[in-house]
Amino acid sequence: MRHAGLAIAFVSAWCFAFSGPMAKYLIAAGLAPIEAVWARMAGAGLLLLAVLAVVKPGALRIPRSRLPFFGVYAVVAVAGVQSLYFVAITRLPVGIALLLEFMAPVMVVVWVRFVRKVRLARAAFVGAVVAVLGLGIVVEAWQGLRLDALGLLLGLAAGACCAGYFLMSDSFGDDVDPLGLIAWGMLGAATVLVPFARPWDIPWEAFTVSATPQGGFTLPVLAAYLWMVLVATVTAYILGVTAVRRLSAAVGATVASLEVIGGAVVAWALVGETLGVFQIVGGLLVLTGALLAQTASAKPAAPVPDGPEPVRGEPARGAPLRGEPARGGPVRGEPARGGPVRGGPVRGVAEPDLVRAPGA
Repeated sequence: MRHAGLAIAFVSAWCFAFSGPMAKYLIAAGLAPIEAVWARMAGAGLLLLAVLAVVKPGALRIPRSRLPFFGVYAVVAVAGVQSLYFVAITRLPVGIALLLEFMAPVMVVVWVRFVRKVRLARAAFVGAVVAVLGLGIVVEAWQGLRLDALGLLLGLAAGACCAGYFLMSDSFGDDVDPLGLIAWGMLGAATVLVPFARPWDIPWEAFTVSATPQGGFTLPVLAAYLWMVLVATVTAYILGVTAVRRLSAAVGATVASLEVIGGAVVAWALVGETLGVFQIVGGLLVLTGALLAQTASAKPAAPVPDGPEPVRGEPARGAPLRGEPARGGPVRGEPARGGPVRGGPVRGVAEPDLVRAPGA
């Protein structure tokens, strides 16, 4: 079961890796990044909605008490992640944008420790430091900010929304079907992005031509779009949900970090993007830090106590002092309540009868 779950998570990560490179073809054909995001979310959401309506209609039911959760999920976990990432890849290489997005596991660790007040293993903080150091190598901080500053901010914002995705995915119960959440989340995201994407102004004729991203191969735009919807969105999400159900949210998110490597490889193969030595070394450090942080957060952690811890050698508040009995217990040398006092009746000699209530 576990090996099958890991294999499914691995395939899911590689399916997700095609989203950025395929979006490059839509953008090269004349679509704005936000228009490409809207087309992806609307197409995938409608397709998944139709499939679930036939195969599993119960998954589409939304409890009334969960409507706010669905709304925030659509805005942050879907619209926020996808739109910010797609805008970031217009200013950064796909691999760098993915690296910034996958700072999310480290952000999750920081949130759990300082907001939820949960004490984490030391490996969580080591992973955070390693990831930050790796990010500094990626951007070559010692030579100034060589990469686009706005692109870096957009990539980190996408990472924050991705962290929100993991935190929200860990917070809903059995009353919400994950597949239904994904379908409504995509359609909700497409609805939220309508004023920004203005789908009535999208150059739909772009889907009838072929495009060539700078330094890449030529592909039909419609083929790139269908691959992005079917493989990089619907299949990737379904496999990801299945993997998390077989494994756990922490392990699934860790394996999902392979999307960084997959995205860089696909971008190198299709659109001719390359990474320098510093980007490769820093990227490996970021991945190492993310894996450490996520692995540490997978271990059960004790909540941080509200009050100060007792000083070593002193008992906790309410505990008996050494040599004193527990509260309500007998003092040393005295009998338990109801027991005979020392010097009481000799064994074998009957005690006088106690006064009994009438009718006893």
